Amino acid sequence: MPEEYSFSSQQVSTDKPRKKSYLIHIILFVITFITTIIAGMEWTTGKMGPYEFADMVRGLPYALSILFILTFHEFGHYFAAVYHKVKATLPYYIPFPPIPGFFNFGTMGAVIRTKSVIPTNRAMFDIGVAGPLAGFIASTAVLIYGFTHLPSVDYILQIHPDYFTPEYGKEGIHLEFGGTILFEILRALFTNANEFVPPMSEIYHYPYLCVGWFGLFITAMNLVPVGQLDGGHIIFSMFGEKIHEAIASISMIGLAFLGISGLLSSLLNYDFGFGWTGWLLWAFILYFVIKVKHPPVPHFEKLNSTRMILGFVAIIIFILSFSPSPFVITM
Repeated sequence: MPEEYSFSSQQVSTDKPRKKSYLIHIILFVITFITTIIAGMEWTTGKMGPYEFADMVRGLPYALSILFILTFHEFGHYFAAVYHKVKATLPYYIPFPPIPGFFNFGTMGAVIRTKSVIPTNRAMFDIGVAGPLAGFIASTAVLIYGFTHLPSVDYILQIHPDYFTPEYGKEGIHLEFGGTILFEILRALFTNANEFVPPMSEIYHYPYLCVGWFGLFITAMNLVPVGQLDGGHIIFSMFGEKIHEAIASISMIGLAFLGISGLLSSLLNYDFGFGWTGWLLWAFILYFVIKVKHPPVPHFEKLNSTRMILGFVAIIIFILSFSPSPFVITM
């Protein structure tokens, strides 16, 4: 009897923290679902509220699409960690409330935390590459759906009745999303001259195009080959510490260059044709928080050819998804 009691009490003590942890994940998911619905309503309608409950339907395509991409990305990491017997948490979804003056995508992404040491660079590679690959596939699927299900031109006219008039866009702030190689390829493949295809200055009104673009943007940010970003894990695992450090340093210089170019464009009110101030902020975060160098792993071994091919695929995905000027704002 004492042994049975001891086993039972241990189960109770471990189950309580586990249930509490699950509750945190669920609460964050629900809050993020709500904030992304609000973001979806803002992007698709062009209005900042107030909204009625019935208006929430307008935000659902955006919210469901963005949660679909984030979930694919994070569970890619999670299942790879489980495969290598590395303890990891379920995804923590990060909500972002609507704040005037900020780009409101409704979320700052999602993260998982590893709770045990990753023993080899092979395990590090698999965990690092699985998320971007899964997220890229999900983003591409959302974009293809968006391009193959474009609404008629009446859709944009409901939002901007003066869209085709000479006066449209001459007043106020003008926002344009930066193009990426993959976005341009998919647009060319899945649209035709007989339908209205929104320009990059209007795609944020189209939830699937907006979310698909955002998914590529997040994928590219994670694949920057610096420190403990997914791209850093991949390059470190493929080539080792010295080559990773060289590539990471070059990447930091590139981000700083794009960021300074964007800053000068804003200060001088002159369009250099590339750059975004946010890349400079991202470079600061990488340098001071995430760090440029990658920490060592207990055991390093040469990756097999399959993993090396996947690594080069990830590099190609980064090139296809990256935009030097993701947000272009003019007055």
